[in-house]
Amino acid sequence: MGYEEEYKQKLTTADEAVKVVESGDWVDYGWCTGTPEALDQALARRTDELKNVNVRGGIIFHLPAIMQREDSGEHFSWNSWHMSGIERKMLSTHNAFFAPIRYSELPTYYRGNATPSRVAMIQVAPMDKHGYFSFGPNASHLSAVCEKAEHVIVEVNKNMPRCLGGMEDSIHISQVEAIVEGDSPALGEIPAGGPASDIDKKVAELIVNEIPNGACLQLGIGGMPNAVGSLIAQSDLKDLAVHTEMYVDAFVDIANAGKITGARKSIDRFRQVYAFGAGTKKLYDYLDDNPQCMSAPVDYTNDVRVISQIDNFISINNAIDIDLYGQVNAESAGTRQISGAGGQQDFVMGAYLSNGGKSFICMSSTFTDKQGNLHSRIRPTLAEGSIVTDTRPQTMYVVTEYGMVNLKGLSAWERAEALISIAHPDLRDSLIQDAEKLGMWRTSNR
Repeated sequence: MGYEEEYKQKLTTADEAVKVVESGDWVDYGWCTGTPEALDQALARRTDELKNVNVRGGIIFHLPAIMQREDSGEHFSWNSWHMSGIERKMLSTHNAFFAPIRYSELPTYYRGNATPSRVAMIQVAPMDKHGYFSFGPNASHLSAVCEKAEHVIVEVNKNMPRCLGGMEDSIHISQVEAIVEGDSPALGEIPAGGPASDIDKKVAELIVNEIPNGACLQLGIGGMPNAVGSLIAQSDLKDLAVHTEMYVDAFVDIANAGKITGARKSIDRFRQVYAFGAGTKKLYDYLDDNPQCMSAPVDYTNDVRVISQIDNFISINNAIDIDLYGQVNAESAGTRQISGAGGQQDFVMGAYLSNGGKSFICMSSTFTDKQGNLHSRIRPTLAEGSIVTDTRPQTMYVVTEYGMVNLKGLSAWERAEALISIAHPDLRDSLIQDAEKLGMWRTSNR
C-alpha cells in the first residue's frame, strides 16, 4: 500500500480522533507552534465526559479551548515545560502548573522516567513523498513523545514550514494512528518588537565588541538579545555560525546580511542548528525547506558536551536580576513564575567550557514598579522565592547599560565590587552598605 492510500485510510475528523482520550489520561499537546488547534477544540467539546485529564505542552500562543470554561479545572490540568505569557496568566486563573526540569533532559525524561503520555496530538507540516510529516520548527522533544505514546494523532497544517534536520525532526506515517486536516491557521507569532531602546543599544554595543569573526552564536529571546542581533547584522563580523536552543528573528536578519556561513564551525559545519523556532512569518518562511538550517532534538542542541566542542561559542541571554554573589535569576519574580529555566544554564556552561567561549547575561540596571519606584536588578541577595537559573560558579560576563564585568574566577568581594560598578549610580551606595552587612566588602575597594 502506498503512502497516499495509507493517508486516506488514516484520515479522520478531529471529533473522531479525540475519542481515544479517557479520564485520567496524560495527553501531550506538542510544543510551541506545534500545539494542536482543531484537536484541542474537539477535545474541549468532550469536557463533560472527562475528569482529571493532564495535558502537557509549552510556549503556547493562546488559551487552549480545553481551559476556557470556568470549570475547566475539574476536567483538565495544564502542565507547562516552559511558560509563555499566556501560561503565566493561566497559573493564577486556571488549573495550570509549571514543571521545572532542565529542558535538555526532556527527550530522556519521556523515554525513561516520565509517566508516558497515553495520547499525543501534534500539529505538523503536510506529508512529503516519503511518508514523513515534519514537526516544523519544533523538533525539540517531540520524537521522544511520539515513541512512548500509545496513540499518536497528527493535525496537518499547510502553513507549517517543512524544517530539515536529519534526526528526530519528523514522524513517519507508519507511526501515526490518525490524521486530521485542520483549517490550517497561521502559526502563532512572537512579535520582533519595536526599535531597540537606548539601554538595549548600549548593552548590545558592549557585547558585539567582544564577538570575534567565526564565532558561533546562541541568542535568547527578548529585546536585548534581539538588539545584539540587529547590531551584528550591521557590523563587519563575518563567518559567524549558529547553534542555539531557540531560533529567533534576529538570526534571519544576520543571515540575510551575509554574516552567517558556519565555515569555521568545528561540528555541523555550514548548518544553523536549533531545537525550536518561534517568531514572525519572516522566520517561518526562512526556515521552510532551508538546507542551511538544521532542526534537531533538544538533547543534542543543549548538550553541554556538544556546545563545549564549538570554539568561540557566544551565549547571550536575558536575566530578571542577579545578586552580589553572581547568582542569576532568569525565570521568576520571587515565587511568581515568569518563564522557565529553558536551556540558559546549559549554554552558559557550554560557553564557559568552550575554547574562546563567552557567555553574556544582559539586563537593564533597574526597573520601575507599578508605584513608580526605582529598583536595582543587581541585588544583595535574590528575593525570597526567586529561582537560581545560573549558579554563581558558572556566571561569566554580566552587562548593563553602565558597563560589562567578567566574574569568572573572582572572589566574593571582587564580584561584589564588579557588579556594583555596573549598577545604577544612584543605587551603588546602598548596595555597598548591603555588601558590608554580608561581609563582602573591603574598605580598599573604594
